[in-house]
Amino acid sequence: MTHTPTDPPSSGVVTGFDDEPTQPIPGDLIAAVDTSAAGTDGSPRADSREAARAVSVWTTAQASPAAQRKHKYTPASTAHPAKMLPEVVRHAVTHYTRPGDLVLDPMCGIGTTLVEAVRLGRRAVGVEYEPHWVEVAKANLDGARDDGVTHDARVFQGDARQLVTLLPPEYVGQAALVVTSPPYGPSTHGQVSVAPGEGVQKYHHRYGNQLDRGNLANVGHHRLLAGFTRILFGLRTFLKPGGHIAITIRPWREHSELIDLPAQVLACGHAAGLIPVERNVALLARAAETDFVARGSFFQRDFIRKQREAGLPLHLIAHEDVLVFRTALFPLRSRELKGSQREPKGLLRSACHTDARVPGEVEAVAS
Repeated sequence: MTHTPTDPPSSGVVTGFDDEPTQPIPGDLIAAVDTSAAGTDGSPRADSREAARAVSVWTTAQASPAAQRKHKYTPASTAHPAKMLPEVVRHAVTHYTRPGDLVLDPMCGIGTTLVEAVRLGRRAVGVEYEPHWVEVAKANLDGARDDGVTHDARVFQGDARQLVTLLPPEYVGQAALVVTSPPYGPSTHGQVSVAPGEGVQKYHHRYGNQLDRGNLANVGHHRLLAGFTRILFGLRTFLKPGGHIAITIRPWREHSELIDLPAQVLACGHAAGLIPVERNVALLARAAETDFVARGSFFQRDFIRKQREAGLPLHLIAHEDVLVFRTALFPLRSRELKGSQREPKGLLRSACHTDARVPGEVEAVAS
């Protein structure tokens, strides 16, 4: 399958409109970028050339996250602090693979990538660090089987930084696509509850044990980048020649400073020897006839409201980036394959530097 690299959406898309959280946009623009017209089996609808055409804006939030997961994921899945939107996975799987292809997620969480892949007729394999989420992912795959989806999917528990020794040799050179997303930190917006006299309480917003430094969510931003680079390097062993890696990522704030995480992950991919081919936008807001309807969490909305009251013109997040890389188009010879499974000296040197405070670890340079 050939994919034409697409340029990032022009900033002129919303030029001339008031800068508000809900942006008026032309109906013909929505029709042009609407990629939700794929059939249930993952193939484009025969009556929609627009749906089959490669675009850089993915309309992946036309239905709410809860509606996208309804009847496909166990109630226990709700507790995960950072779940990928199923429609993001479905779009990537539909556009970068064919039925029967293998899809891999090295940090699979509740198994969203795996579940959506098998429901589209693909094979799937995932790795998850936390044992609890491994069991939840397996339960979600069992749910697909209960719905009549015959699939070949497996979940392994372990540290994705050790991917080469973690996955069986049968997966070497087999994956057509990787869909994944790194953790942004030890906590997320999570969910809220309101109790009389206690106000608003946050829950399900943290990854596992915060003292567990084996979990990438707990190692700090710079070491997260170094670890993610190592994961990307390991993925090369399991991808087919010309296989794709789709990474969902967005800028985030740390101590009120905006961090361009997509640009840093782009540097991680380059350091890992991958070829960047696309930078797309996956909408987190619903594209209505004339508006973007934001789907921000309670804490996102509360934060934006307070910042505006303080005079800062911040807005709700309406999208996340999807960075797409691919591997070389020609297969590695056996000698080269063995070399690709060994992390070369200085792999991270271009993107990372040694942290003198913690001997033996590396820390990525925040650009």
